[in-house]
Amino acid sequence: MKFDRETFFAVAPFAVWMAMLMVLPSNAQNYALRTVCSALMLLPFASRLRKCDVSPKAALRLALWSLAAGMLVFFLWVWPESFSWYRKFCVISADKAVCGKSPFEPGVCGNTLTAIRLIGSAFVIAPIEEIFYRSYLYRRLQSRDWRSVALSKFDLSAFLWSVALFSLGHDRIVVAIIAGVVYQFVAIRAGLCASIIAHVITNLVLGIWVIKTLSWSFW
Repeated sequence: MKFDRETFFAVAPFAVWMAMLMVLPSNAQNYALRTVCSALMLLPFASRLRKCDVSPKAALRLALWSLAAGMLVFFLWVWPESFSWYRKFCVISADKAVCGKSPFEPGVCGNTLTAIRLIGSAFVIAPIEEIFYRSYLYRRLQSRDWRSVALSKFDLSAFLWSVALFSLGHDRIVVAIIAGVVYQFVAIRAGLCASIIAHVITNLVLGIWVIKTLSWSFW
């Protein structure tokens, strides 16, 4: 595999995020550090993304796909939690509480770090995951020369593997599988920009909902 600038842009921000996630303890300060470092890895190569078609017709299609997919995943992420059997069997719990509270509550970490948690979730890790899973990995599973593979090309094996690997990075694996299917489908049908915006919408709405309803278990 030729590791050129475009491959570096697709892989490095995700690699930095995951490496810091595995090495550093889970708290608000380290989340902020991961957010800043990964954002810095992402920004210098942002121009490598193919520009979205901003014609009125394309913009409307992009907005509809993104909004529908983003809100659908948000609903599916939250709604099943009302069932006790789902929480028992489909959610991987990890004890991250500090004195019984979430490390991301303002009362624990302060308003600034809570805000950074929201920003990082929506505007940093969401684009990073879409670029890595939906664009790079999906096409790399089809060919060593991944850039030669059109994102709009459907490949069942690559589709299933990218969804499966994406789900393993989340504590709600069942709904993460559904989210992976939705985002990958949107990327294939409407493009990478659409799936990025959809993921940003999901994480942004989820984060605002967490803060407003004090549902810190989702963070």
